[in-house]
Amino acid sequence: MQVYHLDLHELPLFQGVPAAEVEQFIAATGAKIKRVSRGARILDAYKENHNIGVIVEGEAQVLAEDRFGNENVSHNLERGAMLGSTSAIMPQVPYDMAIEALTDVLVLWIPYQALLTAGPKLGRTHGLVMKNLLEAFCRKNVLMMQKIKILSQKTLRERLILYLLYKEQRQGKARVHVPGRVQLAKELECNRSALTREISSMQTEGLLHTGEDWMELDAVKIAAMD
Repeated sequence: MQVYHLDLHELPLFQGVPAAEVEQFIAATGAKIKRVSRGARILDAYKENHNIGVIVEGEAQVLAEDRFGNENVSHNLERGAMLGSTSAIMPQVPYDMAIEALTDVLVLWIPYQALLTAGPKLGRTHGLVMKNLLEAFCRKNVLMMQKIKILSQKTLRERLILYLLYKEQRQGKARVHVPGRVQLAKELECNRSALTREISSMQTEGLLHTGEDWMELDAVKIAAMD
């Protein structure tokens, strides 16, 4: 698949790397872009994987899966998010996370071993990509800590407010994109009916404004709650 029209240089992994050098990186590492249909698995839990993936288009979700087939939604992945890095870098550790496409998804797959050995060919470009890769790992740790903080809140209202505040930080705006109610309830680990009631209550109190796929907290009223 041709990559010139996908603006790969805008992805966090290639921050600071000119578009022409991104093309050189792809050629040197043998990276490939593949399409995954909505509802299909991008990665399966406990399966061998040798590539680091980057979402170029679309949205996916991370599912924590145990050996009995039970699944829990961890978090969503959007353009620029990385996947498969743990199983590619540490194949000796069983990885219990699956990735499922919520929309049609384009994924850039970078062979991990080729990434390690591409330094002499790529020089400065390789250093920038490795720096960005380390920063991505740190961001994943931040997301995990945020998830723990959200689920540790005492009430569903507090969970939802903190969830949306973190969304504001990541998306850089007050009106944030959110998943549907079923997916949102899974992320907040609550009953969908209870979530619907809480959203309705917050709307009535003027704390929350919602649309088909977005939510926006009333900053003044939320601040007054502190």
